[in-house]
Amino acid sequence: MKLLQGKVALITGASRGIGKAIAVLYAQEGCNVAFTDIKRDENMELCEKELIALGVKAIGYASNAASFEDSAKLVETVAADFGRIDILVNNAGITRDNLLMRMTEKDWDLIMDVNLKSVFNLTHACQKIMLKQRSGSIVNMSSVVGVSGNAGQSNYAATKAGIIGFTKSIAQELGSRNIRCNAVAPGFIITDMTGQLPEDVRAAWEKKIPLRRGGSPEEVAKVCVFLGSDLSSYVSGQVISVCGAMNC
Repeated sequence: MKLLQGKVALITGASRGIGKAIAVLYAQEGCNVAFTDIKRDENMELCEKELIALGVKAIGYASNAASFEDSAKLVETVAADFGRIDILVNNAGITRDNLLMRMTEKDWDLIMDVNLKSVFNLTHACQKIMLKQRSGSIVNMSSVVGVSGNAGQSNYAATKAGIIGFTKSIAQELGSRNIRCNAVAPGFIITDMTGQLPEDVRAAWEKKIPLRRGGSPEEVAKVCVFLGSDLSSYVSGQVISVCGAMNC
């Protein structure tokens, strides 16, 4: 039996990277998938076709997760197109790394809007549907740097730490309505972005990891399947690190 058979998931930032890995694995587990990115481009169209080929309903939506208004309209549209929303995966995120002394106000505000405000926006909109259903699972993408911090990423780390506090609060607010909320904290994951790092930088990172390698997007996605499925029916308010013991 497929773990997510018949469920509907909304996944933000899913045209590539970790988000796409989550979307694909969800579809393989029988989940119908609504996913977003900032624009409808070739990546979105290819992802949509790949998901549909797995035998589920899948639609990609161009939407700005950092916009409260866009997020509300998106959720309204997805609910109309799919009939319900069982799982929300707040995955959209970007980086603008720099030392604090060189960081601009613009880069600080941009990261806050895209990484943290987006989680508020989508959760605020989706809770109305999940409250009526009296069920739902919210999965928020944090990071190990939200737990331990990282020099040169004060803006990014602040958003990821904020996501953890938000997650624990929402788990307490919505738990009585059978709505769960958890966070996933990936470590060094090999994506297009990290794949562009110089080999010596990657090697230095891997030496810090007890498993001596970076993780794959699919390994993060497997944890998201667990949290979206009924296997985690009594798991809420938790932060699950996917980091090869990097942050234990």
